[in-house]
Amino acid sequence: MDYFNYERRHAKEVYVGATPMGGANSIRIQSMTNTPTMDTEACVEQAKRIIDAGGEYVRLTTQGVREAENLKNINIGLRSQGYDTPLIADVHFNPNVAEVAALYAEKVRINPGNYVDAARTFKRLEYTDEEYIQEIQKIRNRLVPLLSICKANHTALRIGVNHGSLSDRIMSRYGDTPEGMVESCMEFLRICVEENFMNVVISIKASNTIVMIRTVRLLVMQMEKENMNFPLHLGVTEAGDGEDGRIKSALGIGALFSDGLGDTIRVSLSEAPEAEIPVARKLVDYIAKRKDHPYIPARANERFNYINPTRRATIPVGNIGGDNIPVVISARLENNEISKGPFKPDYVYCGQKNPQAILPDTGYIVDATVWRGDEHTFPAFTSAQLIGLHHCQANMKFLFLSYMGLNDEVTACLRRHPEVIIIAQSNHPNRVGEFRGLVHQLMNENLSNPVVFFQFYEESNPEDLQIKSAADMGALICDGFCDGILLYNHGGKIDDETVDKTAFGILQAGRVRMTKTEYISCPGCGRTLYNLESTIAKVKKATSHLKGLKIGIMGCIVNGPGEMADADYGYVGAGRGKISLYKKKECIRKNIPEEEAVEKLIELIKENGDYIEQE
Repeated sequence: MDYFNYERRHAKEVYVGATPMGGANSIRIQSMTNTPTMDTEACVEQAKRIIDAGGEYVRLTTQGVREAENLKNINIGLRSQGYDTPLIADVHFNPNVAEVAALYAEKVRINPGNYVDAARTFKRLEYTDEEYIQEIQKIRNRLVPLLSICKANHTALRIGVNHGSLSDRIMSRYGDTPEGMVESCMEFLRICVEENFMNVVISIKASNTIVMIRTVRLLVMQMEKENMNFPLHLGVTEAGDGEDGRIKSALGIGALFSDGLGDTIRVSLSEAPEAEIPVARKLVDYIAKRKDHPYIPARANERFNYINPTRRATIPVGNIGGDNIPVVISARLENNEISKGPFKPDYVYCGQKNPQAILPDTGYIVDATVWRGDEHTFPAFTSAQLIGLHHCQANMKFLFLSYMGLNDEVTACLRRHPEVIIIAQSNHPNRVGEFRGLVHQLMNENLSNPVVFFQFYEESNPEDLQIKSAADMGALICDGFCDGILLYNHGGKIDDETVDKTAFGILQAGRVRMTKTEYISCPGCGRTLYNLESTIAKVKKATSHLKGLKIGIMGCIVNGPGEMADADYGYVGAGRGKISLYKKKECIRKNIPEEEAVEKLIELIKENGDYIEQE
């Protein structure tokens, strides 16, 4: 694989109604309704809003046969108003529903974790090899009738694995691992191939971006081993809302886009479904600009493990590199003050401001603990010229460096000065590829200098900055290359604190530095049993000060307990107006009235010693 030069993976073309995906088609964008599927008028109107915003597929939940049958009426309602966008049925727990939905939808999504296997109990099951083969035969017996219906009706199929709904059978044999998620998918996919049913799309999703990225990488490798090239549906499930949902989605999806993976995406936000479409469009369009970029002549390091990368070994310099969490360096070229709250940067880059500088091209990076908002404190140093490193007496030295600037002279200097911290910079159209090239070359030269990535933008809209910077950092964080980030937005149209908050949000989305409460909240669908957006707002108001805590907010039981295995506490719809509360995967309190649930959640957090009062 070429880690440095962008080229879309070639996937086979799959027909979804009149809107094919894969092959030479553009990356398709989709969303999902959150209205009850039996409410035909509400579904039609919401589907129209999604389509008018640019959605190319619309998915609807089908809890039962009645909902699956009502897809016919929804389809008619849309077609009668001039909309021919394909509809996708989302099926869980009931193969009979999938078989009915395949008659009326252009695509059916099934979940291997609950299509045949019993609902999860999180119990460990023991199988002999013979018994395990019998379980696969059960899958075949239930899946083949669906494939026959799909063939007869030209219906596409999505095999959609969710980290939160792996079956007890898979968990017992493979554990909660990327390998288990991939095998859960491949069991179904092999049957499709054996039955010569090739109109298949694959997805593997997780709320943990690193798990999602690594699992999709592993899936692609496994498909290649078995001579398969089915198109990929990408998404970070339960990404949340607001800036967190945008950063998390852009980081996870963007990391895979950087490697040319992905044929359709859904950005899952706990907001109105049509709000997802512009975010997805910006992400797709941004990555598409890398097409046909100038060639990057880099060489991969033979020790790099793309499927299961570990953090690159570096020498710790102060609190940068080594086993330290990645730092945030904030640009304050106008001597502005820095935040005193949780998003206070570790260092401040104040540019070339010292009138006593030895060289005209020197600038200064200041420890944030002593930054006074002026040019009178300079305990750290950075230089664009190598000679400055030899003259500098500071404890920490920084060197701005591009991949093409890593010549023999610079390499010799870095070998002599392992205490120099590299600030990687790039003006290349594919900056991810060039940054990767720089780090791989450092590894090839056995250099262990820490690397901070300088990400430069000129955006006027915070959402655009969040999407682009997260997409550019996703692969670098997942590859284990990030010792820090210097995020700078030129032009002053976005305030410095928003830029800093975005940098911290990127590190948290990449699971390398926690600075605030993390919310694992689903986007909602027709199964959602309460007002998701208002509930998220109430939970955030009561818990947003709990730094580092992870709270799951789920509309229903489909992915709830599974995704909450990665959360500390969970708030899950259990019935109309009823909520169940979880600690990890264990249900602690059942069927609490919705109006009492947030208060009871706080009580649960307090009982476990994880609550602190707001200042």
